[in-house]
Amino acid sequence: MISEKEKNIVNNIIKKDTRTLNIFYKKYYQSIFNFIYRQTKDYSLSEELTQDVFIDFIEGLRNFRFQASLKTYIFSIAKNKVIDWIRKKKIKKIIFSALPSYIVERLKVVFIDEELEKKALTQKINRVFAKLPNDYRLILRQKYLDGDPVTEIAKRLQLGFKATESLLFRARQAFIKLFNNVS
Repeated sequence: MISEKEKNIVNNIIKKDTRTLNIFYKKYYQSIFNFIYRQTKDYSLSEELTQDVFIDFIEGLRNFRFQASLKTYIFSIAKNKVIDWIRKKKIKKIIFSALPSYIVERLKVVFIDEELEKKALTQKINRVFAKLPNDYRLILRQKYLDGDPVTEIAKRLQLGFKATESLLFRARQAFIKLFNNVS
């Protein structure tokens, strides 16, 4: 059962009562931060995600139906923020460490449990790779699939270290841009 006090807190925050919001923020900030930090082990990331939690909390209050306590509600937002962060982190790992022919094997280790999602992501990565220029495909494979250091890639490509780093940067940017635009 939700208390009248919590209903008043919600109504006051919706009405932009900064005093109520500050009290609520001070009451939950540290515990939300600690919860996120235990998962991420990154202080500044935890601060950023904690701020995002409070922003999402405030934005979601208009639709809050008092089916749980405010504490449960804000911690569920925090939990979802952490899950989203983990997913994004793992997707980056997939994109840059497992490329076309080996992608399915690597996906088995990762968070995506559904075969359809694995297949769709594999197909999307293959489509993105097919659209990349050959030099970008080559350098991405050498760096992220073979795990070669930039110095070794530079020797093989007969380029300077800085030129190789620059090529790798451009290849990653092109991959990301295509990945975000390919359906």
